[in-house]
Parts: sequence; structure tokens; C-alpha cells
Amino acid sequence: MEKADCKYRAYVQILKEELVPAMGCTEPIALAYAAAVAKKTLGAIPDKVVVGASGSIIKNVKSVIVPNTGHLKGIPAAVAAGIVAGDPEKELEVISCVSPDQITGMKQFMEETEIGVVHIDNGITFDIQVTLYKESSTCTVRIANYHTNIVLIEKDGTVLKQLDAGKEEEALTDRSILSMEDIWDFINTVDIADIKETLDRQIRYNWAIAEEGLTNDYGANIGKVLLKSAGSDISLKAKAMAAAGSDARMNGCELPVIINSGSGNQGITVSVPVIVYARELGVSEETMYRALALSNLTSIHQKTPIGRLSAYCGAVNAGAGAGAGIAYLCGGGYEEVIHTVVNALAIVSGIVCDGAKASCAAKIASSIEAGIFGYSMYSQGQQFLDGDGIVTKGVEATLQNVGRLGKKGMKETNEEIIKIMIGE
Repeated sequence: MEKADCKYRAYVQILKEELVPAMGCTEPIALAYAAAVAKKTLGAIPDKVVVGASGSIIKNVKSVIVPNTGHLKGIPAAVAAGIVAGDPEKELEVISCVSPDQITGMKQFMEETEIGVVHIDNGITFDIQVTLYKESSTCTVRIANYHTNIVLIEKDGTVLKQLDAGKEEEALTDRSILSMEDIWDFINTVDIADIKETLDRQIRYNWAIAEEGLTNDYGANIGKVLLKSAGSDISLKAKAMAAAGSDARMNGCELPVIINSGSGNQGITVSVPVIVYARELGVSEETMYRALALSNLTSIHQKTPIGRLSAYCGAVNAGAGAGAGIAYLCGGGYEEVIHTVVNALAIVSGIVCDGAKASCAAKIASSIEAGIFGYSMYSQGQQFLDGDGIVTKGVEATLQNVGRLGKKGMKETNEEIIKIMIGE
């Protein structure tokens, strides 16, 4: 019983650790956070900045609009925002409160200050080093492995903080305890009071940005395109609402979202379609919470072996998670849920991540469609079987294959994508 209680508490804690607010795409925000910490430590506005970034960071920041910057893009904009207007105490909401004068100040800072960007490769996919110079004084802040994990603060040659950058997410609850069987047991037995506050915030934030994406003009307006032909089709509405949230998020919207696996797009994908189905089907609030817990944890479980950044599109995991939550809302049991996930992954596991930008919304729509179709297949007695490509016997074994594909198999793909994007 004690072991079961320990696992229960861990699952609740994983949801609390993962489902946190962030404003703007999380990679540029991590850069802004590092810059804000460095500026506070330096104690002055610098006259020179050097940013070291791993290839995956460069890829994810290159094409996305940084919120609260007047529609500026890229690494220099993210760093300038953190220096001029960042509040390091707010972590991933570091630039959530910015005045018009500060936006003007960012642009002026970028015009007047040398900001160098160098590609670094320390064998870590997620690696950021921001060094600020002011006359004879310097300060370096390094973030590694995940968005708020500061592993080094150094000022004028004195190390103020240092952690082992090689250890991934050691401060967080061990995700390796996750399994589909235990997730299923948890979501059916959890005291809703233990997860309600966490999920209420996800519902509130992510629904708001989805509505914003449908209301105004963002990027390629994937959500609006889908909704135009949705009619009474609940699956199209689910895809449209989630895509609209990404439309807004990738194109400068200043609303925060609740993330999943370090990603706002994944946070939107695991939640918004499930909310659409829950409301359309008229299920109880408790049932919706259990479906959201299932969707979130299923996505986290899939993403854990892949890592935060990869050439493997994280929306695929999140779409499969949403499919699991929708299967539950439609009355599916454990077998329906796990086969929904396997079917979805068999369909869309080849989608690549080429950074954060407008097309993410369309990839989200495709991944959600795969999740819904995966459930529809199994409910009609159809499934992909052991030996069908990367599908193997047992849901956990298939998830291991997908994790291996995303982390190891697509490593070279990731490097080639980065070369394409930086023009090598």
C-alpha cells in the first residue's frame, strides 16, 4: 500500500511539474530567462552580448515571433527582451509584463549593441549560454537540458552557481515510473481534488488562446481554415480549436499557455481537443478531469525517452495523448486507450520538427486526427499489429521503439534540418 501511495503522489507531482505556465514559445523564453538572470547578476545593461546555442535551440528560435517584443523574431530578440524587460523571478513568464517603452528599448538595444550568436555543441541537445559584457565586467548564465535548469552562473571569473550539466532533469520527479497500465489505474482512482487546480488552469489558459487564435489573424490561420469546413463534425472542431491555439502562440500572441513536456504546442494539443469532446458530449466535470489527466500523462510518458528537443515532432506524442483522452470520453476502456495510442503513432511518427513557426498548427491538426482515427480504427475492430513497421507486441514495447526512433534514429535528421535552416 505504501508503494502504491508513493507512486500516486509521484503521478500527482509529475502533473504539477509539467503543467506550468509559459508565455511564448518556450525556447526563446528560456533564452530571455537566461539573459534576464545574467543582467540581474551583472547589475547593468551590457554593451556586448554573446549567445552560445545548441543546434536544436537555433532551430526552434529562428522562425518564431517572441511575444511582447513588437513582433521581433530570433535569438537576438529573445535575449534583448530578457535584458531590457525580463523579470527572472517569473521564469517562463519572464517577459509577461512589458511596457511600450520597453519594447522601444529592446529595438534600440538591438540596434546599438553587438549581439553575437555562435553554434555550440557540447553533446547536449538543449544548451544555452548567455554572456554579457559591461566594460571590464562579465557574467555568464548557462541553461541545459530543460528550460529553467540553470547549471552555471559566473561573474567576473567567480562561479556563483554550478550544477552537472550532464544530468537531465535530476531535480524533477522520475518519469521512468510512468506506464500506460499505471496511468490508467491512476486516472480512474485519483481524488480529483488532488489535480483539479492544475487542470483548471490548463483548461482556462489553453482554451483562451484557442479562442484568440480563431478571433484574430495569426500565421497561416490553420484553425480558421479547418473550422470553416467543420460544420457539426466534432473531430474537425477539436482539430481546429487546437490548431488555432498554436496559430496564436507561434505568431506573437501574448497570452500564456500551460505547457506539457516543456512545450506550449504540446500543452495545447493534449488539452484543447479533449475539452472540445468533453463539452460536446456533455460529460461530467469529473470525467473531463480524468480524461485530461490521461491525455497529459500519456503524452509525458511517450516524450520522456525522446527528450525535450528532437527532430521528432512532439505534437505526435501529444496528439496520441489526446486520442487516448478522447477514447476515454467516448466510453473506451484500457484496451481501447492503448490501441488508440499505438495506432496513432503508427500513422504519424515520421513528422519532423523543423522548429517553432506557423506550420506547427497544421502538424498539430494532423496528429490529433491520427489520435482520433486511431480510436475509430480500434472501435471498429481494426488495429496495427506486431511487425507492422515500428509497431511491436505490447504498448510499452512500441513506445520504447518510438522513443528510440525519436532520440537516436532521428539524431542525424535533426543535424541535417539545422544545417538547412542555418544555410550550411
